[in-house]
Amino acid sequence: MSKFIVLRRVLTHLILVLTAAAVAGFAAIFIYLTPKLPDVDSLRDIRLQTPLRIYSSDNLLIGEFGEMKRTPLDFEDIPPLFIQAFLAAEDDRFYKHHGVDIGGLLRAASQLIMSGEIQTGGSTITMQVAKNYFLTQERTFSRKFNEIFLAIKIERALSKEEILELYLNKIFLGNHAYGIEAAAGVYYDKHVGELSLAQMAMIAGLPKAPSLYNPLANASRAKSRRDWILSRMLGLGYIDQQAYEEARKTEVSASYYGSKLQADAAYVSEMIRREMIRRYGPDAYTEGFRAFATIDSKLQNVANEAVIAGVMDYDNRHGYRGPEDHWPLKKNPQDLEHWRSELRRVGSVGRWEPALVLNVQEQAVDILLRDGSQTTLTWEDGLSSARPRLDENSLGKSPEKAADILKRGDLIRITAGKGQTWQLSQLPDVQASLVSMNAETGAIVSLVGGYDYGYSSFNRVTQANRQPGSNFKPFIYAAALENGATPATIINDAPIVFDDQQLESTWRPTNDSGKFYGPTRLRKALYNSRNLVSIRLLRSTGIAKTIDYVTRFGFRKSQLPRDLSLALGSLSATPLDVVNGYAVFANGGYRVKPYVLERIEDRDGNVLYQAEHPVVCQDCDEQTVTFPEEEIFVGDEPFFEEANNLEAILNAKPEIPEVQHPAAERIVEERVAYIMDSILKDVIRYGTGRRARKLGRTDLAGKTGTTNGPTDVWFSGYGAGIVTTTWVGFDDNKNLGRREYGGATALPIWMKYMETALKGVPERPAKQPPGIATVRIDPNSGKLAAPGQSNAIFEIFRVEEVPEADSVEVPAMSPGAGPGDNTLEEIF
Repeated sequence: MSKFIVLRRVLTHLILVLTAAAVAGFAAIFIYLTPKLPDVDSLRDIRLQTPLRIYSSDNLLIGEFGEMKRTPLDFEDIPPLFIQAFLAAEDDRFYKHHGVDIGGLLRAASQLIMSGEIQTGGSTITMQVAKNYFLTQERTFSRKFNEIFLAIKIERALSKEEILELYLNKIFLGNHAYGIEAAAGVYYDKHVGELSLAQMAMIAGLPKAPSLYNPLANASRAKSRRDWILSRMLGLGYIDQQAYEEARKTEVSASYYGSKLQADAAYVSEMIRREMIRRYGPDAYTEGFRAFATIDSKLQNVANEAVIAGVMDYDNRHGYRGPEDHWPLKKNPQDLEHWRSELRRVGSVGRWEPALVLNVQEQAVDILLRDGSQTTLTWEDGLSSARPRLDENSLGKSPEKAADILKRGDLIRITAGKGQTWQLSQLPDVQASLVSMNAETGAIVSLVGGYDYGYSSFNRVTQANRQPGSNFKPFIYAAALENGATPATIINDAPIVFDDQQLESTWRPTNDSGKFYGPTRLRKALYNSRNLVSIRLLRSTGIAKTIDYVTRFGFRKSQLPRDLSLALGSLSATPLDVVNGYAVFANGGYRVKPYVLERIEDRDGNVLYQAEHPVVCQDCDEQTVTFPEEEIFVGDEPFFEEANNLEAILNAKPEIPEVQHPAAERIVEERVAYIMDSILKDVIRYGTGRRARKLGRTDLAGKTGTTNGPTDVWFSGYGAGIVTTTWVGFDDNKNLGRREYGGATALPIWMKYMETALKGVPERPAKQPPGIATVRIDPNSGKLAAPGQSNAIFEIFRVEEVPEADSVEVPAMSPGAGPGDNTLEEIF
């Protein structure tokens, strides 16, 4: 027997022994590790980490919170070409193997033997699913075996389509994008079905190294990886030559797209985010919850524009405060790249873009924008009107040349003008807020906590406690009416001095005009906002009795000073407090509960929470719904109900039936509510809110508010069931200026918003309740008018409070008549 034959037999036996040993070792490892492997059946019920998404009432995305951007897809929703791109890149034998590709594993094993390290995993898509869902990312020998055995178990338990669905929804693709739908949005602002072949191949190239082949970090390297995948797709017969060549010619078009919000409601989103965290803790960011707000996106957009217009109008009236900063600009042209980077660092605030003054001409300036472009502001682009601000009440001279206001190196702000032009501007120093709600349900339909959330996240609707001033007077008057006063009650508008121990010093209140008007009917005193009348009215009703009454509207006793300054609105209240109170006048006397979170759904659409709130039902039998003081929500956590246990919710997945909302409680006697509505309408017709007549509606009602300084200006009002409060002021309580009043500063914001909110909505006159009488009175005495009295006017009363005549025959009353049947609105 030759030595060759002997050697061959020895080698054969050796190979057989080694193979048997390998098989035995593999079997031993399999027997050892298999009991420790997780149950792959759990993959059928896997809960992918999905961010919290917040939607408006009309289903537009207004907020997204969570580190992992992910939108899971069903297999049938994934384009076949996209699947083929991933197969070409990661596992072209996917449909041929049973979870493990022996060739790939042998390559990985040879690398381990040669280098002592696992350099490439040799992983199939199934093995990557095993790793991504059950294992760590460490490169160890034991983990590789676990990966292999898990892949085999997965292939036995799931179909190929189920495995692909898990893989394509879980895979990390860079820039916080997990899954292909999220990547399509992050890189191309598209859904997967809208991607081109080149874009699909680009995304398919990311799993191998999301940072190395990221098109945002290295476009040329990402393109090379994309083109290699396209060539693989061509070689595998997934695409034809024409599609391949067209895709290769396509330039890299990826950009970073953050959360694509469809409406700007950042303050609302933050309120709901905080509530979701309060309910569910950190799981709120990963469990795929969908929270639906009560806001209407169209009204929200109008509210945003109204607030911005209001602060810009105020800012323009009070002059140019000068450049935002000054940078040491040199003449070296290469230095511009540095300043462009600095402009990008400064960034925009809302519509206000930063710009750097490069050169000052006679009546123009050349500026650098943060995108690197340069342009010129002409004299007509805001330079000529940039009168310097001296203080809140005065401006300096109009500039005669550009150098009067700007110099080279100034950092300024610009806003888009008409056409393609830019306008010189500045970040407004003043702030404003707006909150609007459905007066019959309490649903917040729009909320703006400041003119730009990115600039200041402080929510002035729910967090800013300010003095409402005369905006509070209607509550004082309602208390008086309920306690025996009438619209014709005569109160003297005359000087008064108080030496009250509850006040810090002697108090000499005056009217805004500085004048006194003598005996004044209650109706006229309110629509003209007479301070002295309000003080005497409060004293007549009684402070304790008034405070007890006012708490019905949602104000807390702790907010209300127990002295006569309460008549002038010296309490501290948020715009939310105030609008909630005005809703009672708007809905005929009922207390509703403001709320902004309508419902919460889990990732499968099961309703986990549905808001339950009192609703005004004019035709229902009145029920009592008690609002104890501890349920009056203010501050950072308004109008939310108690949180539930997350685990119990997710496991139970309750079926919540359609909510039967309780009937709202009546807190103001219906005839008093009707009379107050009539008086507040006169504020618009004849009083401090008469600018609003421009809207051309007869159902508008409301009240202005201006505090000392003035430091705060307000307007609260309603029409057709929508009640809205606007506020303007400085966060640090600086004076606004002596010509800034509620009717001049806050009312225009309210009008701009309500003009759109009420567009196409029919007028809704108040329904006159039983027990109201309309009679002619003497406007000077408030008593019944004498027969034939030429200056007599009509007034409305509760029938038991109709005034008597002074030794004259009492004319016939018409209990069924109302302002619409008489000339009341023409005479007042």
